[in-house]
Amino acid sequence: MPLGLLGRKVGMTQIFGENGEAIPVTVLQVGPCTVLQIRNKEKDGYDAVQLGYLDKPRRKATRPESGHVARLDSKRTRARLAAGETLPPKANCEPKRYIREFRLKEPATQQVGQTLTVEIFENVKNVDVVGWTKGRGRAGVMKRWGFSGLGASHGVKKHHRAPGSLGGHATDRGNSGKIKKGKRMGGHYGNERVTVKNLQVVGIDKDDHLILVRGAVPGYNTGLVMVMPTKKVRKIPKAPPTPPKKKAAAK
Repeated sequence: MPLGLLGRKVGMTQIFGENGEAIPVTVLQVGPCTVLQIRNKEKDGYDAVQLGYLDKPRRKATRPESGHVARLDSKRTRARLAAGETLPPKANCEPKRYIREFRLKEPATQQVGQTLTVEIFENVKNVDVVGWTKGRGRAGVMKRWGFSGLGASHGVKKHHRAPGSLGGHATDRGNSGKIKKGKRMGGHYGNERVTVKNLQVVGIDKDDHLILVRGAVPGYNTGLVMVMPTKKVRKIPKAPPTPPKKKAAAK
């Protein structure tokens, strides 16, 4: 997974292109993010960069959260230093509210404590955005799956939003009448991690850490998002083979 940044969804609006076309865009406030930890294959089994986004008040941070970003004085730390052990570097920053990892195919070139901003997307044309959809609690089949429901004319029993029959017909050919696995029914709807791929980057505002992408992004306004260069590469179809030339007929 290419390196990306953490941010928040600001909202949707529209801008006008040079030819007067109205472009629907989603405004994302991305970064600045602090590199908290570097993962490598020798120690962790994979290469990744751990980023932190948005400062968390120290009075609300637990001791492990504070110790993750800064070195705290403790009996164990003093014992490790006295034994000559080399402790991992710390970012020496405020505790972070959101911490996520971005996996890499190659060893990371970033350093712990480095601050990454929206400038890393300056030459990126398309991005993938990961967000969490709005949670809607328990929903019925009409809201969750788009069922049309039963009839609602005069004389119909008040069962309009019911899913209808569920089990299959029972015959002597092995059909038991049970509900098949994967049947679309009412249940929990929303609050799922969704990735929208290959969104076009329309503009970048370095001063306010904003990035404008064409189209919609899952989640509510101020919701957390992960933005990274797209992995969806369009494959150029190969040209059809040239048919062999026909030999001229002998006169």
